[in-house]
Amino acid sequence: MKTMVVTRNLCVLILADIIMLAISYFLAYVVRFEGSVCPKDLLIIRQTIVPVVLLKVTVFYFFNLYRGMWRYTSIVDLLNVIKAVVVSSAIIVMAILMHSRFQGFSRSVFVIDALFTVVLIAGIRLIIRLFLFPPSIFPFGNRDADQDAFRKLIIIGAGDAGEKMVREIHDNPKMQYEVIGFVDDDKDKIGKQIHGIRVIGDVESLAEIARTWSVDEILIAAPSAAGKKMRRIVDNCEHTKIPYKILPGMGEIIDGNVSIKTIRDISYKDLLGRASVRLENDKISDFLKNKRVLITGAGGSIGSELCRQICRYMPSLMVLFDASESNLYSIQMELKHVITYLKYRTVLGRIQDRRLVNDVFEKYRPDVVFHAAAYKHVPLVERNPWEGVYSNIVGTNTLVNASIAHKVGRFVLVSTDKAVRPTNVMGASKRVTEKIVQACSSEPTRFMAVRFGNVIGSSGSVIPLFRHQIEKGGPVTITHPEVTRFFMTIEESAQLILQAFTMGEGGEIFVLEMGTPVRIVEMARDLIRLSGKEPDADIEIKFIGLRPGEKLYEELITEGEGISRTDHEKILVLRNGHFSGVQSHNPDGLDNYIKELALLADAHDVKAIKRKLRELVPEYRFSDDEAVL
Repeated sequence: MKTMVVTRNLCVLILADIIMLAISYFLAYVVRFEGSVCPKDLLIIRQTIVPVVLLKVTVFYFFNLYRGMWRYTSIVDLLNVIKAVVVSSAIIVMAILMHSRFQGFSRSVFVIDALFTVVLIAGIRLIIRLFLFPPSIFPFGNRDADQDAFRKLIIIGAGDAGEKMVREIHDNPKMQYEVIGFVDDDKDKIGKQIHGIRVIGDVESLAEIARTWSVDEILIAAPSAAGKKMRRIVDNCEHTKIPYKILPGMGEIIDGNVSIKTIRDISYKDLLGRASVRLENDKISDFLKNKRVLITGAGGSIGSELCRQICRYMPSLMVLFDASESNLYSIQMELKHVITYLKYRTVLGRIQDRRLVNDVFEKYRPDVVFHAAAYKHVPLVERNPWEGVYSNIVGTNTLVNASIAHKVGRFVLVSTDKAVRPTNVMGASKRVTEKIVQACSSEPTRFMAVRFGNVIGSSGSVIPLFRHQIEKGGPVTITHPEVTRFFMTIEESAQLILQAFTMGEGGEIFVLEMGTPVRIVEMARDLIRLSGKEPDADIEIKFIGLRPGEKLYEELITEGEGISRTDHEKILVLRNGHFSGVQSHNPDGLDNYIKELALLADAHDVKAIKRKLRELVPEYRFSDDEAVL
């Protein structure tokens, strides 16, 4: 146990405890004998009070009752007091029982003494806190300030997050808020109070409450609300015509501390309502701690989030490999200056450069490879299919061969739902990359792929485009009124990749649970409303037709793939390696096809590239007359 620094305040607290313990012991006798303490009992008190008090103070010390900060005296401190009193009283009773078998002692005295001790010891700490750190008479800021400066606030959610916000506003006199009340759908909470603030209605009555109380702002303190519930809350906020914001979920806030400073405008991620990911951090740490980790596409959306997540598990080195100078510089600066993680090396280059890749593997000897580098924009790859072959297929094959040659422990391919029954070059190329890692399932290196849908906020995703169009006043362009897509957040995708990576035995394709597909037109309408405008009135929605290679809806598995559940509720797995296509189960045969594809890519022969892809991926469908360049 650490040495406790003796200060004047500590001495005062110990002295106060000694006095309270002595009073408690004496009062126990007075109460037990109804105010008439005989000389015999007074003698027993004089003989035992000093050892009783000293023993209790000693036990209090070992229960850390003298290490707390008085400003933050709380229920936890009360529980510690109760534990210390129970233990010290038990020791005293056992000592008396062993010494004299309670001859001349009243057993009930020690029960009464324990009760008095809890009340007096806890009470003295509460008094000290109130005396040294008195609460404001007016709980919502400094009432000497201009009353008009205070904004009337309604908090949606009378739960833990709402309670924390009230305390934050209470403790921070600079916050110019007056909390009018809570709103909550739990009927049992209506009429009850939190810190003196009443729950005044449910979400459906929000507009009426806002008018009655002349509310200036609304705070949504229900960060764990599912997407459907969050949409209903936002709709009711919209009807009030009052500004509203949201308190982020605990997973977005460092160490789980909710602060008023973290309030932000509501985003589409809130409406999506994805539940937080359960991570087996100990297992992930076992695979990453003190390991050398190579991340390709490290500057991209998924790659950079993997960098942020992985550095928490303290690898001995992270090698950041990317072809984009600006992206690589950006994640490097973030690691260095924001996260302050310095055990990294940067490699600027293309993964299809076999000599460079082998030099990197030779120099850094990675234990784990996360392969997130790929061309992923469907229309661009459709019009420049040779680049899809170079980067997605040749690059992956180069990395896989280098991983085998240098005895990498685990290799994780980041794949996509567009690899399922592909209708475009990008999807077909990613399906080939899945087959490449499956074909190597017998190698000592454990190869696996992780397949998921669209990622909110990733580079080139639809949401930044919609926001830009809304800022310009519209129109918001959508390919088709019925088009749907799966969505998850960047943070969630990276976390699930790490979780799935611990499960692989070799050759699996892990499929992340993506929830219900979202209609893109409804997403656009939500984003327009979140910007404070009305769809079709303030901002036009315009349908422009499907782009080359684009599907109305995406799938996560192909019919016939043997999918099964894992121990994690958000991860499914295809374990049997569903191979289709000529010799795709044979690494040597697959290498020959990749070489042929590379030659066709060198010749920029679009039709031949697509036909060769269909030999490897028979479910791939395309049109020969699609335009290129």
